[in-house]
Amino acid sequence: MSLVLANVTKRFGATLALDAVSFEAPAGRIFGFLGANGAGKTTAMRIVLNILRPDDGQITWRGVPTEQLPRNTWGYLPEERGLYPRMRVLDQLAFIGVLFGLSRREATDRARSWLTRFRIADAADRRAEELSKGNQQKVQVIAAILHDPEILLLDEPFSGLDPINANLLKEALLELNARGRTIVFSTHQMDQVEELCHSVAIIDRGRLVLSGPLSEVKRSTGKRVVRIGATDGRLDWLAELDGVRVTRVGQDYTEAEVAADRDPEAVLAEALRRGAYVIRFEIGDPSIEQIFIERVGRPPTDEEGRLAPPSLAGEVPR
Repeated sequence: MSLVLANVTKRFGATLALDAVSFEAPAGRIFGFLGANGAGKTTAMRIVLNILRPDDGQITWRGVPTEQLPRNTWGYLPEERGLYPRMRVLDQLAFIGVLFGLSRREATDRARSWLTRFRIADAADRRAEELSKGNQQKVQVIAAILHDPEILLLDEPFSGLDPINANLLKEALLELNARGRTIVFSTHQMDQVEELCHSVAIIDRGRLVLSGPLSEVKRSTGKRVVRIGATDGRLDWLAELDGVRVTRVGQDYTEAEVAADRDPEAVLAEALRRGAYVIRFEIGDPSIEQIFIERVGRPPTDEEGRLAPPSLAGEVPR
């Protein structure tokens, strides 16, 4: 009972935007769809919504091909905002709600409720062009969720939001998910992925890199991470240890990757041997940000590990 992409391929002329991409976004869960700019995320979302048609492959939701599903199954937040700039906010939200089958009264009531929830109730009678970019973003989110769709596809939903408004949106998404709604969103903010997502897929230049439950994706690297802090702050010697690579040096702690064949506890033992007064020590998996940088931040290669030719390495549509 999932959103399933099976071997989805899409070309734009000579550019391969999606190359046999397959993954599952489980129903009733929050799914993170990750990739650098130009990786193919927006193209994949538009194919799911039948805005674009794939050249090959199939997309199903709960076992039904998506082209057979009613439009109100979906809520969509495009990366390019689509508000009518000179139309009053409440009027256009009510109009969008009616398009999705709500009565005008119901759409208006729901819109007012969400505007209040997002702390922009006073924007109801203002034109969209009069709002800040962050408040326009919140109106666009309301337009996507107003008809209470089964599944939400959100393309960079946190873009332009300050920490307070980002937290309001996170609370709303968690509430919708608790009510059984499936949420698929793309983002470049990896801390939000760690906080919200049950599963993820990472694509790079149109090809799937990793997918699965977040915990399994993090464990799949075979690496462990230690975070260690000492009162004197002197941990320069960490870089000298075999199988240890320092990845972050902060004011309060240092983070390092430990190879799979090394015992992370050896880092603590070495710190104590050197007389360090350890005030923090923890062992965990690599962050999704570290995995993303490692898997996506490298130059593209072919199946034999050689650098890929320009036709594979070049920019592709989103």
